Amino acid sequence: MPGGMDLRSKRVLVVGLARTGVATSIFCAARGARVTATDSRGETEIGEAVAKLKEAGVTLELGSHREKTFLEQDLIVPSPGVPADQAHLQAARVKGITIWSEIELAYRFIRGRLIGITGSNGKTTTTSLAAHILKTAGMHTILAGNIGTPLIGCVDEMKDDTSTVAELSSFQLELIDTFRPNIGVFLNLTPDHLDRHHTMEAYARAKARLFENQTGEDAAVLNADDAATTVHAPSLPRLYWFSRKQRVAQGAYVRREEIVFRQDGREETLLKLEDMPLAGAHNVENVLAAAAAARLAGAPAAAIAKGVRSFAGVEHRLEFVAEIAGVRYYNDSKATNVDATRIALDAFPGRILIILGGRDKGSDYTVLQKPLREKAILALLIGAAAEKIENQISGSVALERAETLERAVETASHAARRGDVVLLAPACASFDQFQNYEHRGRVFKDLVGQLEKQSAGATSGKG
Repeated sequence: MPGGMDLRSKRVLVVGLARTGVATSIFCAARGARVTATDSRGETEIGEAVAKLKEAGVTLELGSHREKTFLEQDLIVPSPGVPADQAHLQAARVKGITIWSEIELAYRFIRGRLIGITGSNGKTTTTSLAAHILKTAGMHTILAGNIGTPLIGCVDEMKDDTSTVAELSSFQLELIDTFRPNIGVFLNLTPDHLDRHHTMEAYARAKARLFENQTGEDAAVLNADDAATTVHAPSLPRLYWFSRKQRVAQGAYVRREEIVFRQDGREETLLKLEDMPLAGAHNVENVLAAAAAARLAGAPAAAIAKGVRSFAGVEHRLEFVAEIAGVRYYNDSKATNVDATRIALDAFPGRILIILGGRDKGSDYTVLQKPLREKAILALLIGAAAEKIENQISGSVALERAETLERAVETASHAARRGDVVLLAPACASFDQFQNYEHRGRVFKDLVGQLEKQSAGATSGKG
């Protein structure tokens, strides 16, 4: 792994002050860089981070971005939410100024083994599970990346024997240079973020950069059942696969209701499918991928089985919230694209009241017509994308324009009957009405919690 770089007196511009931007600014300032941080929001919108940044000696330019500032830097680090083709970044690129994503900068300082996981769906579950398995195996493990804690914020915790498991987005990967995971996992590829990448080809290229700098010492793990992914199999690293449908030459697959890992012609059983606490075929794939990565990182079979059995799941990912009067409520706020919503619908036998909508990402919602027709009884539409969704799924399910999440939950609670499922799986980004998908999921859970209290009160009142 790299041994760091000298940031002393370097002029560094950090663009965007959400979690990643704040962590990057403080990291660079602590290493002697002359850091400027810019955000289109003002001080009041950014909040308590402003005081931390000022204390760290970071110069702030808030309320707008100034091209002059971009052109005076040695290094620019845009946050993941900032498009790589933003006008001031383009101008800086023409001038030859280095532009890296935060994971590229962090890579220069990391120690130990790095496991990078990307894909359109399942990243958070797979990354969390892989880290959980390695911790179960007694290995010093850090969970980082797009999952919550920026990679750059974990550098000081790393040791030579650390295994860092990082969830990586296309936004992060499109601006790498030398970034190189020891184990790279590419889960699947379906349309997403087309508002940002514009074409599927560009989106796929960004994801596939995960393998770009790997060598023969590294391992690449791909989904053998996903044709869109297999075409991006690299030539240099050792190649492993995961599959729930076929035997693989190297990697993890399902054989007679068991998960098996195959390497160099030898096979070992890792666990039985019935031992998985996670429901759905998509979660079989997530477990296969996490198990393959963990085995390649040195976790023994017994620890993998124990880790999978004890995994509690991920918040906002098909998360059971409550059962009220026989109606079950599930929070899948992390379903921010159409395919994730299709997978969520597939996890239940039927009679689903689904909450859809938010900020559109250039998605094609017609893909949801068939699963909605087969599984749902009512779609409640919220947010900026409601009209587009209504136009594209009309005729497949009963529709109601709820506009807000509060009204959607209230309407669903009145319409649902015993045995039904109320599912938040929006197929959209959250930024029109919420800070992020976590905020949206927490609001949903709070609203369901209020319903639960009302129901309990009504029941006790009958006594």
